[in-house]
Amino acid sequence: MAMHAAMTTTLPPLALLFVCAVIMSGASASSPSSLRFHYIDPRNFTMAAATSPSSSSSPRRDGRPSLALLHRGAVSGRTYPSTRHAVLGLVARDAVRVEYLQGRLSPTTMTTEVGSEVVSGISEGSGEYFVRVGVGSPPTEQYLVVDSGSDVIWVQCRPCAECYQQADPLFDPAGSASFAIVPCGSGVCRTLPGGSSGCADSGACRYQVSYGDGSYTQGVLAMETLTFGDSTPVQGVAIGCGHRNRGLFVGAAGLLGLGWGPMSLVGQLGGAAGGAFSYCLASRGADAGAGSLVLGRDDAMPVGAVWVPLLRNAQEPSFYYVGLTGLGVGGERLALQDGLFDLTEDGGGGVVMDTGTAVTRLPADAYAALRDAFADAVGGGLPRAPGVSLLDTCYDLSGYASVRVPTVALYFGRDGAALTLPARNLLVEMGGGVYCLAFAASASGLSILGNIQQQGIQITVDSATGYVGFGPATC
Repeated sequence: MAMHAAMTTTLPPLALLFVCAVIMSGASASSPSSLRFHYIDPRNFTMAAATSPSSSSSPRRDGRPSLALLHRGAVSGRTYPSTRHAVLGLVARDAVRVEYLQGRLSPTTMTTEVGSEVVSGISEGSGEYFVRVGVGSPPTEQYLVVDSGSDVIWVQCRPCAECYQQADPLFDPAGSASFAIVPCGSGVCRTLPGGSSGCADSGACRYQVSYGDGSYTQGVLAMETLTFGDSTPVQGVAIGCGHRNRGLFVGAAGLLGLGWGPMSLVGQLGGAAGGAFSYCLASRGADAGAGSLVLGRDDAMPVGAVWVPLLRNAQEPSFYYVGLTGLGVGGERLALQDGLFDLTEDGGGGVVMDTGTAVTRLPADAYAALRDAFADAVGGGLPRAPGVSLLDTCYDLSGYASVRVPTVALYFGRDGAALTLPARNLLVEMGGGVYCLAFAASASGLSILGNIQQQGIQITVDSATGYVGFGPATC
């Protein structure tokens, strides 16, 4: 089958997904086999919202705290010479992040070290999504990196023996009426994973978080008040007050962990948030609008929302895994080896959800089958373009007004329920009319579902019940 394309010479060319139904660009649902192609206009192919970025947050009508979720481009303010340069920067960050996750989640290298959150050893810094949180009483507004694979919440603190540059003034515990050091013998201190806590000379609980590239944060653990937008302040949250911090976190003051462990934000809030949160990731680019992060369980999920069980890696329980069982292209399920995506008893393999990885990674055999089937469905109707770094399946769509793109479906569970991804979650624009398939091969058996495939889809993670939900509409 060939892509359908309408040629014109007058107009210039121009990152969660585990639902047991089909979600399309228009929020419509249908049989997976009937959704063989999507049509896109390459001259106006963008995931950016029409609104300007905003860091404002507000309480929802249901009382749950809601935060604006900003892509790094809206926070860093960095500009690139071209779209291609921006994507190359993203791919470079991705490579470091994925290398660390693969090392962290390999059965031969798993450790009890805290810190799977952010990899920051490259010049552009790390962290893909950010929120603005008030820390202390009165609240000091700080940008924090959001990470679904992390348990520890921390900020840089005065006095700072070693700190990287951040956008906001350093948090000063002396100016907060609610700051209280956690004693090293307390239950809260013992909740930190083994090897990550200790006692300072003052008797305070000392914490340290290390990252795969040599970045780290060290300091004391404290109980503090956090304010989320205009919502009621949340008291008694354990956070790290970092006095020695090394890394480049794109101006963020620290990190907001949303992982499955007890020290993450949702783990600590417990009954207040129901152990749950929902999010919609904003698109890439400095001109993208804000997404959203909402804390707590939504008791009024729209009709048509579907829930899929989460899987837990006993060796690394902070991460959220899902049971991917197959892939499809152009309405046809691919013939893949059974168990290719299974999470093994020793913690290897599996499919982990990660907001910090952009491009979805698949085992080499699965990726090769997906890539070849996609290219076959495209056919020879459109010119190929040279690959760009790890993105090896690219097309030159310059001058085309309408292009027919084969769908990609993800199958989950024993029943093979399918999610068909919108075209905007399949392709990444390189500039100059070139588009590349936003999937790549993994160097190990680990699969990672990245944020390009998650963008624009309402996702609810309920760690208390062990399910992830996907709304019937895009966001």
